[in-house]
Amino acid sequence: MMLVKVCGIKYQDNLDALAALDFDMIGLNFYQPSKRYLSANLDYATLSNDIKKVGVFVNEDIDKVLQLVDLHGLDYAQLHGDESVAYCKALQEKIKVIKVFRVKENIDYYLLKSYRFVDMFLLDTYTDQYGGSGKRFDWRLLKNYTLDIPFLLSGGVSTEDAEDLLSLGIPQCIGVDINSKFETAPGLKDITLIKTFIKSIKKIA
Repeated sequence: MMLVKVCGIKYQDNLDALAALDFDMIGLNFYQPSKRYLSANLDYATLSNDIKKVGVFVNEDIDKVLQLVDLHGLDYAQLHGDESVAYCKALQEKIKVIKVFRVKENIDYYLLKSYRFVDMFLLDTYTDQYGGSGKRFDWRLLKNYTLDIPFLLSGGVSTEDAEDLLSLGIPQCIGVDINSKFETAPGLKDITLIKTFIKSIKKIA
């Protein structure tokens, strides 16, 4: 059964509505230029303890990351920028790390190998804006994935992609990150669409 990460939450009532759904991870965007930047504190009381909170950062100072980890009770730091191996190792001493790699025409497996100590990868479609492209890269590139690091798949995933995701047949692909295709506005999630997708991807009757 694939994990579902709902990324880019901004609003309290939207968070509370999402809390009733059967998903696994929630993404909170702390990259200020992003349209989904979380500018206010949220109350996570309605969230199950089983739902992991993931902070999304882009080339952020480690001390600032750790401040936000404490403030929001984050379980993971998702690094979406050009963070070095040394940066990731230093941060991983304090919190679990998801390292993002943006895919163009191919996947740079040599680069991925140098980060194989992190807890998880996230493979996203390349964009100059560090995510949120709403576009899907060529998933056929994943057939050459032989690393032992699990990964989440992102980039333009929509409700129509559930069957394709389930048929990938790649054990290391443990979940999917959903975002722009499940919104009515940046940071405002469509609860009905997400509920439908979760039922399909988790095979819930």
